[in-house]
Order: sequence, then C-alpha cells, then structure tokens
Amino acid sequence: MNRPVAQALVVVRKELKDAFRDRRAIYSVLLGSLVGPILVGVMISAMADRQREIEDVAIPIVGRVHAPALIAWLEQQTGVTVLDGPADAEAAVRGRREAVVVVIPEDYAERFRASRPVEIRVVSDGSRAASRPKVQRVLGLLQRYGSEVGAMRLIGRGVSPAVVRPLDLVEVEVSSAQQRAAVILNFIPLFIVLAAFTGGMHIATDATAGERERGSLEPLLVNPAPRLVIASGKWMAAALSAMLSVGITTLLCLAVLRVIPLQDLGIRFRLGPAEVAGLVAGALPLCLLATAIQTCLATFARSFKEAQSYMGFLILVPMLPGVLSAVYPIASQPWMYPVPILGQHLLLSDVLGGKTPGVVMFIAAAATTLAAALVLVGLVTALLRRERIIFGR
Repeated sequence: MNRPVAQALVVVRKELKDAFRDRRAIYSVLLGSLVGPILVGVMISAMADRQREIEDVAIPIVGRVHAPALIAWLEQQTGVTVLDGPADAEAAVRGRREAVVVVIPEDYAERFRASRPVEIRVVSDGSRAASRPKVQRVLGLLQRYGSEVGAMRLIGRGVSPAVVRPLDLVEVEVSSAQQRAAVILNFIPLFIVLAAFTGGMHIATDATAGERERGSLEPLLVNPAPRLVIASGKWMAAALSAMLSVGITTLLCLAVLRVIPLQDLGIRFRLGPAEVAGLVAGALPLCLLATAIQTCLATFARSFKEAQSYMGFLILVPMLPGVLSAVYPIASQPWMYPVPILGQHLLLSDVLGGKTPGVVMFIAAAATTLAAALVLVGLVTALLRRERIIFGR
C-alpha cells in the first residue's frame, strides 16, 4: 500500500477509536440519525390523524329541528354525525370546546318553502389551524346541499340546471402519484442532509479544536507524516461517521414510510432498490463536504467550546434549501445540480418524487462537492503548518 495512504488510514483509525470511546460521539451519531425518522413518523401520523378526523366529522347543529330535510341529508353522508349544538355557539367555539358549530334560524322552513335564501351561520375560529380542515368539510357539505336543492327547484320549474352552469371545469392532473407524495414528504431530504452535517460534527470538532485545547496536536504533528496525510485522516474519519449517520437516517426514514398509514393521506408511494440507491448516491458525497467545512472551521477555533459555537451557525446552511422549497417551490434547473448542498437537496427530492435524474447529474453534483471538499482539506493542511494554529491557546 502507498505509504501516505497507509499513514492516512492510521490517522483515520486513531480518530475513530478516540471518538467512539467517548459516549458523546456515539450519542451524537445516534441522535443525529434518529431525530429525522422520529419526526417523520410523528408528523405524518399527525397528518393522517387529522385526515381521519375530516373524514369522520361530528357536526354540532343549533336548531336542527327547523331543517329536518337538511339533517336527514347530512346523516346520509359518509362519516358525518349530527349532534345537538351548544346553547351559545360563539362561546363554545371561542372556548375551544367545539371546532365548528352550525346555527339554523327559526324561520328556515318558512323561507325554504318560499324559495328564499336562508342564512345559515357557520361559527368557527380561523386562528385555529387544526380546525380549518373540519370547517372546510362542513362548508363543502352545506354548499353541496344548496346546489342540489337549487338544481331540484330549477327542474321543478321546467328549467335545466345546466342553464345556470355555463362552465364545466375538468381538472387534468399530469403529475404522478409518486410526485404528489413527494410534495407531502419534502422534509425527508432535509433530514438526510442534516444527518450529513451532524453525523461527523463531533469527530471533526474533537480531532482539531479538541486536540488543540488538550495539547495533543503538537505530538501528533511531530510524527514523520505529511500535514496533508494528517488533515486527510481527520477529515475521512469524520466523513465516515457522517456517512454512517446518513445511512441510518435514510434506512430508518424508509422503514417509517412503510409502517405509517400513508393510505389515510391518499398517498401511494413506491420505494424500491433504485430509489434507495439514488438517495444514498445523492447524499454520501455531501458527507465529504460537510465534514471538510467542519474540520476547517474547527481548526481555527482555540477550544472545543468555541468550535461548537461555529457549528451552531453552520447547521443553518443545509436547512436553507429545504426551508426555501417549503415556502417557495424550487423549479429544478440543470445548472442547480452542480451547486453543493442545493444539488444534493434537488437530487433527493427528485428521487423521492420518482423523477430520478440522469447519471450525469449525480456525477456533476458529486464532482463539484468533492472538489470543494478537497479545497477545504488543502486549507486545513496549510493551517496545520502555522505556528499560531498549532501553539495558539
């Protein structure tokens, strides 16, 4: 084996052995790997529970005796239960005892027989995000009933209901079920990218700022090994830890998706070997860049605590593409894939959406990411030649 490579592997083994003797390093990898899958399960389960609440809705109605035909129609609808409403509808909604209350006026029957509009009050609280789907379901049901009654009145007068329907809107959906599912699951790429940054953070920090603070960096640099070999060994040790974290996060996220009730959300999601390989191929190169950035920043730090403060700001960087795509959907363009971090986020999103990019895009994203990582490793090598870095406290 080439001597520099053998020396670098010695540094890798040394850093991994030192790191995983420390329980904090093990906890860092495990927590960084588990947080994403746990949040995925909790978030999607909550969405499924909310969807089930919409499908099985109980509607409190004040004055239900005034509209027996409407009540009978509502009770015939799937998943709808009609309940007696509270005495004070607004107080019940304001006090969050009810999400929505329907109030039918006493003159309902009289106005209905006269074919005059009836004012039905739907009391809700728009500041409660959790109740909005239920309110929309109730409004939709009442609008459907109104449309059916209006059509029957027109037919009774010998007028076709088509007269008052000048447009027939037909929605043509061109996206696949996998692509629509990826829109709901767009936070999974964010967790995978975060795992690349958190998985090797402890090793990258401890192998540089930690050793500098403990005074063990000078004896290491006295060894007859090039500075590039030592910097590369520390970098690769952190990168391997990050890759382990990414692998665990990816597999656990996919396992969670197989267990949680996606069918309750109307999601059909396919995960085969090709999708898993695409996720891994898109995420692993980012581990090299993430740990290179962390190693470079931590080399500047005089202490482990100072390095951790830098990492707190650094963790915001991989979150930007995910946050921006949630607020303002990013239309992927070919030039975006070679951009480090952004390219990996787009690759993971495309793979989850069933729109796997060509091999060229994977190669371009990996090449630019690796090039940036090598530049940073070269910078770390240069820093390790400076006395201020080695002996500064």
